[in-house]
Order: sequence, then structure tokens, then C-alpha cells
Amino acid sequence: MASYDPRDFRALTFHDATAGFRDGGDTPRAFLERCLETIAAREPTVRAWVVTNVEGARAAADASTARWKAGQPLSPIDGMPVGIKDLLETRDMPTQMGCVAYRGNFPKRDNAAVWALREAGAVVLGKTVTTELGGAHPGPTTNPFDQTRTPGGSSSGSAAVVGARMVPAALGTQVGGSVIRPAAYCGNIALKPSQGGLNRGERQATSMSTTGVHAGSIEDMWLVAKAIATRAGGDPGRPGLVGPDAPPLAQRPMVVGVMETEGWPRLDDASKTAFEQVVERLRAQGVTVLRRDQPALAAFEDALVGAQAMANGITGWENHWLFRNLVALNADGISARSKAVLAAAEKRTPEDYRLFLVQREALRARHAALTGVVDALIAPACPGPAPVWAGDVPGQPLVARPTGEAVFNVPSSAIGAPAVTVPLASVGGMPFGIQVMTQLQTDAQATAIARWMLETIEPVIG
Repeated sequence: MASYDPRDFRALTFHDATAGFRDGGDTPRAFLERCLETIAAREPTVRAWVVTNVEGARAAADASTARWKAGQPLSPIDGMPVGIKDLLETRDMPTQMGCVAYRGNFPKRDNAAVWALREAGAVVLGKTVTTELGGAHPGPTTNPFDQTRTPGGSSSGSAAVVGARMVPAALGTQVGGSVIRPAAYCGNIALKPSQGGLNRGERQATSMSTTGVHAGSIEDMWLVAKAIATRAGGDPGRPGLVGPDAPPLAQRPMVVGVMETEGWPRLDDASKTAFEQVVERLRAQGVTVLRRDQPALAAFEDALVGAQAMANGITGWENHWLFRNLVALNADGISARSKAVLAAAEKRTPEDYRLFLVQREALRARHAALTGVVDALIAPACPGPAPVWAGDVPGQPLVARPTGEAVFNVPSSAIGAPAVTVPLASVGGMPFGIQVMTQLQTDAQATAIARWMLETIEPVIG
């Protein structure tokens, strides 16, 4: 177990290595080999990779080395080793979705975001562990700072490979809290973009699913996201990620609002104290901080009541045909936890779904009403540090959320707003992330504010 201190931890980064690629002091192949050394040392404990393609990665890194030597890199991330969540298809590795029913599934085609990364010269190193079908049933991955704890879900492997310094960036996806929360548990920076900001390719089934980026730095996070958006665009009917090609410069917010959500009463005292210390440090920098006694924020918080149940209801309804068909075809290939999710969804009706959508639209309207009131909302990115997960106990009820609750992440997912995880605190020697959320299509603003916080606010040790 390695205690986490955000003041000292140095994540693996790529953007600052490219100067060496240009002058010949370093190469993408050498960078990859260093990643492989870290993987060899840490993977037996962290268990974040489903499969790797080392031979293909080395060939891609050699091609990138030649381009940098010739002064013709394809993009700023040319040569960057990346992990791909095993929900997203890859032409050279199977896509098994953490599910026994999909064991051996190998479509031999690239997801849109994966294709875009290859076009930008990135080195697709391997597939990272996901929870079963991106749901609540965990895979084998452990937290890189404490192997008894979860790395979060469903982007468990993507968060862990970045937190363990195996690669500088990895793709995840979020429906409830699957990018922002695991990043917070593993000490990462992460972007859950505006809904549809990055093309999901084949994964269009659920209305709140979003492809996002885990990274060790704001710069790498943004460069990976832009590499995808400028090549593959956004989802059908969506404008794609909006913002400059270069990472946005740090921007101090004038006014931020605290977003407590339904999760506030569940937050343990140490985590609540750590968050409040971050709030006080923002005030010390001249930032005005508003709470729920501000009328528009109070109305927004009122609209968040029941939001977690609403989000679960929407996603359960939208997924239940897939789950139903899988159970019909291979009942033994689906976990009891996923079967329980299906059973709950089967009890709902189209009218239930319609009412959930009405509730979601009301929440979005309340959030839009905060335009001009606050520059951003801040909140815990997770309900305390990563919980200990020792596995299900035979004969006992299943733990509903072994990878942690998404209650603090539901707002950005349901609204479709961009959110960035900022590793600004630790609680009990474990990462405890803060999130920055802004209005739809203002991803660059969220990133700029997050960058300012990282560069200005002294981390909190709780």
C-alpha cells in the first residue's frame, strides 16, 4: 500500500516529453518501454489490463519515433501510449466488456474514438478492465494506492492504469459516475465532456453515456480529447467538443457555487472537512463562493432531490433489452448483480420512463438558470475515499454498489454538462477528488478553471 499525498504524487505525463522527441534526447519507443517496465512491476497487484498488444504498440511507437525524427508528428499526442476501456471496440484486440457472455468477442473494428487516436499517432497499448457491461458488478482491478480498495467503476482499469503511472492517459465512459468517480479514487485528472462531445461510435444505446479521458495532467487530458474531437467529431446530432486545440490556459473563477446533491448527508466527516478546506482556500484567493441559500442554487438543489433514482431509472430502462437478450441467450454468463438490475428495469413502464425524462428536463432547466450566477459548480467528485471491497459473501445479500456510489456524479451525467476531476485532496492517505462542473458546451471553461485550481490551490491533506 502506498499512501497518497497530492503534494508529492507525480503522475506520468506525455506533453512534456515531446521536446525530447524533437531534439533526439528521447523517443516514443523509449517512452513506451518505460511504460511497459511499470506495467510489469505493478500489474500483478493492480490487475487493470484485460489484454495488451505489445508487439503492435512497439511497431506504432517505432513509426512515431520516425515521424518525430523527421519533424512530422501527426499531432501533439503522436506516440502517446493509451489504454482503452474494454467497452470500446478495437480492431486488434477483443472487446469482452467484463462479461462472461462476451468472452472471446472480437469484432475486429475500431470504435470511432479509437480510430481517431490511431489517426493522431497515439499508441493503443491495450484494453483496460471494466465492470460487467459498464454496470455495478466489479472486475479484478484494485486501487493503485491500496489493493484492498476499489478503483471505482465502471472505468476501473482506465483509472487505475493512470493512477499507477502505467500510461499517461486512457479512455473511459460514464453513464452515472464512471469517469469522474474512479478518477477521484485513483488520483487522476479526468474530463467527462458535454454529452456527445466525443463520438461514442457503436455505443449509442443509452442517452447519458459519454466517452471521457483519464490522464495524469490537464494538458494530456485536453490534447487526447481534442485529438478525438477534431477527427471523429461528436455523437450524431451533437456539435462535438468545443474549445481551442491547445490546452486552455488557467482561469480564475469569479464566483463558484457549491453543489451538495443528495449525497451531502452521506459524506463522512473527514471528507466533508477536506472539501470545506478547499472551499476556504478558494475564498482566500478572492473567489466568491455561493451555497444553497442563494435562490437559484436552492432551486437547483431542490431539483436534484431524487436525481439518482431518476438517472438509474432512465439507464435501466434503456439497457434492459440488451440485458434481457443476454440473459435469454446465456443466463450463466451474466452476474446475479446485473440480473437484479434487469429485474428492477422490467418492473418499469414506458410511462415511468417518460416521467423520468420530464424530471431530467426540469433539472436541466434549473442548471441552465445558473448561467450568469456562477462560473462553475464545485462538489466532491466521490462520496469519500475509495471503499474497501473484499468481494461478495456467499449467502449474504449482494452489496449494491461495490465500486462506490455515483450520487455526486449524477448531476453532470443527467444534465449532460462537462465535469473535470481535480486531485486536490487526500483523506486517510487515499485520493479524494474535487469536481468542477460548468454549463453545456463550456468544456474549455471547466478545464481552464480546473487548471487554475491545480496551479493555485494548495492541496488538502485530511
